[in-house]
Amino acid sequence: MKSMQTREATPVSINIRAKARQRDMIDQAAERLGRSRSDFMLEAACRAAEDILLDQAFFTVDDGTFAQFQALLDQPLPPTDKLRQLIKTKAPWEK
Repeated sequence: MKSMQTREATPVSINIRAKARQRDMIDQAAERLGRSRSDFMLEAACRAAEDILLDQAFFTVDDGTFAQFQALLDQPLPPTDKLRQLIKTKAPWEK
């Protein structure tokens, strides 16, 4: 049986079918980043998979910890210059 390190380091193939239009768009984006199609697709797929897994993570805490967490959520942050600046700053996708 292979060790975990050996298993993680061994490359494996992942095959998918795509429409020519999809492949061309992926190639164009990968080229703009100076990446190969495979690197681009693998990074994008892993990022999406990680987001999904993290979004579905379930945490359990005792009643006291949950009460503290709720109390923090119920308390608004005090107004500061840094907070005002943050609120006025456009998100990167809005620029």
